[in-house]
Amino acid sequence: MIAAGASVLDARVLVINKLYNAVRVVDARRAFTMLCKGSAEIISVEAGAYVSYSLHSWSEVAEFQRSFEHEQHDWVTTPRLVLAVPKIIRLLGYDRLPREPVKLNRRNIYARDHSQCQYCGKNFSTKELTLDHVVPRVQGGENSWINLVCACVRCNARKGGRTPTQARMKLIREPIKPRRNPAITLRLGSPKYQSWKAFLDEAYWTVELQD
Repeated sequence: MIAAGASVLDARVLVINKLYNAVRVVDARRAFTMLCKGSAEIISVEAGAYVSYSLHSWSEVAEFQRSFEHEQHDWVTTPRLVLAVPKIIRLLGYDRLPREPVKLNRRNIYARDHSQCQYCGKNFSTKELTLDHVVPRVQGGENSWINLVCACVRCNARKGGRTPTQARMKLIREPIKPRRNPAITLRLGSPKYQSWKAFLDEAYWTVELQD
């Protein structure tokens, strides 16, 4: 699903290396650029098998996709043809893996906690959420994955500069450092991105999505 006001060229595409390891996520605009340059091919998961396409052969199956898989794809329209946005592309000359740790930032914590207050359990928009230090900074608490959680304004104000035990409040789940970018997990909830799972279930995913 493309966000309101966004272009279909902002759709997300998973990039894997030639060894079929997840490398990063790019927008469709960048993916089509790599395909046009011949530095990547399209990978489609069909009936449990990996099928590769060049940009030309991908355009040849577009009519079938429009007829039978229209809702499964985002579509790019040009003066000459209509193309489905690929969900996965494979780099033909790259076999390295990223080494960066998952970035500790507000967006990733919101994604890890599913935009849910970790005290009352209610879901809020990101504008209505705050970040709470489980062990308050005034008591030596640090900025870390295991000490930062989502909290609604009301719960954060109620807790104040106390620990949950001191405030007689209980976390609904213990905060942890995710093995891969937490926003990836949210995207995998969409049927359109289920094909990513084959490359992410065993991967140590470390690259931050650029949403």
